[in-house]
Amino acid sequence: MASLTISLPDAAKDWIDEQVRSGRYASAGEYLSELIVQERVRRGEELSVDELRDLLAASRGSGVSTRSIAEILDEAKSIVSQRKVGRA
Repeated sequence: MASLTISLPDAAKDWIDEQVRSGRYASAGEYLSELIVQERVRRGEELSVDELRDLLAASRGSGVSTRSIAEILDEAKSIVSQRKVGRA
């Protein structure tokens, strides 16, 4: 795994720290890695087999959701709507 040192505005660092504190991410690096994968998917780039394995392992490790299927579908519909607006 490679290491990268970056400078961020305080507000961006605070945001990342809050995402980690929320428990959704184990580290700032994990959060940034997920953002990169999401951007690549958004652009239609193919992910490697190792990247797909990592995503699958992370999803398995996240546990069982407490949300209902309806809540998950509503969130998915909202994401799709936002992406459509962003492309217009």
